Amino acid sequence: MSAIAPGFDLLRHGDTGQKSYRGQLDDALTEQGWAQLRAAVAGHAWDRIVSSSLRRCAGFARELAARRGLALSIDARLAEYHFGDWQGVPIETLAEEQGEALAAFWRDPVANPPPGGETFHQFGERLCAALDAAMPQAGERVLVVTHGGAIRLLRCLAEGRDYGDMAGIDVPHAGLHRLPWSVRAPRRLPRAP
Repeated sequence: MSAIAPGFDLLRHGDTGQKSYRGQLDDALTEQGWAQLRAAVAGHAWDRIVSSSLRRCAGFARELAARRGLALSIDARLAEYHFGDWQGVPIETLAEEQGEALAAFWRDPVANPPPGGETFHQFGERLCAALDAAMPQAGERVLVVTHGGAIRLLRCLAEGRDYGDMAGIDVPHAGLHRLPWSVRAPRRLPRAP
């Protein structure tokens, strides 16, 4: 067996109708969000599904697993980044009232977390632990249903990118991303505080 496994397909949840940093708020999908996800998975095949426990991911993952007869695991470690005091605040309001702090966060999210927010070290550790636990067996195709921030951080890790690049990584609603992954691969996790 090779030390480098094929990896995962990461699927971001669909539209929730919200215009704020949702983080770990548990929003449902809109009808548009459901339609986006159904269209995104058409023509793709997987052997099992692993999903964030938040409704905007888990609801669709349950539907897809039932429809296709696939094994499903729900893992709370795949939840979105916890934005602390910024969760649920409209993005325009944050930009107006805390524009400098918001810009600093996107320049260097490791050094400038939101007030009361999760550290990027914690975020990275839990995401890596979730993927390591879900590692595909030889030839197995695994779909991970998760969030935009999670996909951005995991892509930074897999691609050796700086975390300040996260804002420039396009992760649209229902976007599907291939992520090479190996339990044995060295990772540059965000530094601990």
